[in-house]
Amino acid sequence: MLGKGVVGGGGGTKAPKPSFVSYVRPEEIHTNEKEVTEKEVTLHLLPGEQLLCEASTVLKYVQEDSCQHGVYGRLVCTDFKIAFLGDDESALDNDETQFKNKVIGENDITLHCVDQIYGVFDEKKKTLFGQLKKYPEKLIIHCKDLRVFHFCLRYTKEEEVKRIVSGIIHHTQAPKLLKRLFLFSYATAAQNNAAADPKNHTVMFDTLKDWCWELERTKGNMKYKAVSVNEGYKVCERLPAYFVVPTPLAEEDVQRFQGHGIPIWCWSCHNGSALLKMSALPKEQDDGILQIQKSFLDGIYKTIHRPPYEIVKTEDLSGNFLPLQEIQTAYSKFKQLFLIDNSTEFWDTDIKWFSLLESSSWLDIIRRCLKKAIEITECMEAQNMNILLLEENASDLCCLISSLVQVMMDPHYRTRIGFQSLVQKEWVMGGHCFLDRCNHLRQSDKEEHQRQLSLPLTQSKSSPKRGFFREETDHLIKNLLGKRISKLINSSDELQDNFREFYDSWHSKPTDYHGLLLPHIEGPEIRVWAQRYLRWIPEAQILGGGTVATMSKLLEMMEEVQSLQEKIDERHHSQEAPQAEPPCLLRNSARLSSLFPFALLQRHSSKPVLPTSGWKALGDEEDLAKREDEFVDLGEV
Repeated sequence: MLGKGVVGGGGGTKAPKPSFVSYVRPEEIHTNEKEVTEKEVTLHLLPGEQLLCEASTVLKYVQEDSCQHGVYGRLVCTDFKIAFLGDDESALDNDETQFKNKVIGENDITLHCVDQIYGVFDEKKKTLFGQLKKYPEKLIIHCKDLRVFHFCLRYTKEEEVKRIVSGIIHHTQAPKLLKRLFLFSYATAAQNNAAADPKNHTVMFDTLKDWCWELERTKGNMKYKAVSVNEGYKVCERLPAYFVVPTPLAEEDVQRFQGHGIPIWCWSCHNGSALLKMSALPKEQDDGILQIQKSFLDGIYKTIHRPPYEIVKTEDLSGNFLPLQEIQTAYSKFKQLFLIDNSTEFWDTDIKWFSLLESSSWLDIIRRCLKKAIEITECMEAQNMNILLLEENASDLCCLISSLVQVMMDPHYRTRIGFQSLVQKEWVMGGHCFLDRCNHLRQSDKEEHQRQLSLPLTQSKSSPKRGFFREETDHLIKNLLGKRISKLINSSDELQDNFREFYDSWHSKPTDYHGLLLPHIEGPEIRVWAQRYLRWIPEAQILGGGTVATMSKLLEMMEEVQSLQEKIDERHHSQEAPQAEPPCLLRNSARLSSLFPFALLQRHSSKPVLPTSGWKALGDEEDLAKREDEFVDLGEV
């Protein structure tokens, strides 16, 4: 196919010496093809989106750079995204109906998703930023969603290279004004669908009517009310213009404490228990102000703690759960395992891939978040407790944990429209600091060229080991909260037995996908999504799976048959002496390669096999990899 480009060797093997010299440049072939087909892939723009610059005859690699197989096309940059329009993508037009809800395509990168940009000069990779004196032969873009894009500019016109590289660098890295962000252009150009039916439309929670509808849907309107005291953000910019509070709470208290210390309603369970969140009051030292705060919090306690109907339990997410700095460090380590440019780096990492993954602590953080959400679910579902999430500003971990709880307990939030509404309610209206956490305005003064753009750039003002609610001996608890409020503070270990019983009981029953839904949280069950992150296997990314997915299913079936056969053998020969192990597909190993189960055809060798075109070259194993690896022996297939 003329739309495909091949430069060099494939499958990680050494490129053979060329025996044929072509005097026709690739862009000439590309141009001739366009004249024949007279068909060009159309750039789809959102309302308000504008094309800024573009370059033609760009080769996008579909595998690692050592393989250099790719597709020719156009590379464009708009005020919203970077997009690659491959010349042979018109054949995929019939599949667009499967992606009606996709804002961006597989080859699109939103400007805010760009993490790092590299250029290759004479086979040397350098970070790109600012004004360039020399322009690269290749462009490598690392994304915050762990994708890596390789673009070859060797056959692109020099002027187009300058425009597209300079445009991408400027629009992804230069400091921006808030009003210059694309969302403002989109909001102006997009149609207003505020009158649409909430059942069939994403609820934006930007009107009092939206909150009243949510209260009625969850049957929380008996105990909670929507208020407009912050309309026009005249009380607090951190709170939404409209929100929900307990019915007995006076709106004057919201104004007096500027939204701090106010229990904000998130969601109500079918049994009447509710999930709430609250930001901490300022740490005042004046005795008079402390007494006022104590009286106010005592009134809050009486409002939401009403035994025997509901008992409130406070979950302190600032001091007793996960410090933001710990999450930032773990994610930084986790990210480096996947932002890899070539097969050499991949195999260097693969040698100790599982130990590096474990040492990042990222999967453990995922497990702890899920476990905390299940603990809260157990309190609400089985013990009929109100849960009050507490955080310094109630806009980071509160957003995360409350979202997880609602997805587990409310089937509405597992639908497409429901999930979009949940993000709008808990994250956007919940006041999450997207600009600071994601550095959308690119105004950080960090020197390492924004190495951690996708991570929180600001730390909590308080120490990670201390929070507003800490322990009985804390000075703040002694002087401010008093004995009555201290009843809210429960150790998470107190409910451990109840939690385990609730968790095991649910998993022992058939799953009801329209009711409560709990994830598995045992250590080995928290795994990386292999087909998303192990991207050195292009066949695994193809819709339908291709040969790799087929072989993977065959492997699963063979394993199941083997397991059944072993059980039958054990039953018949339980009293006999151990016999020689029969030939099996999988043998015991201290470690599986990170490519499992895709690297299927492994002969008796300690060297790894590249899982693409390397399959065709199994007879020449010496060229497949240069490094030794503790690879599992898969036996004979």
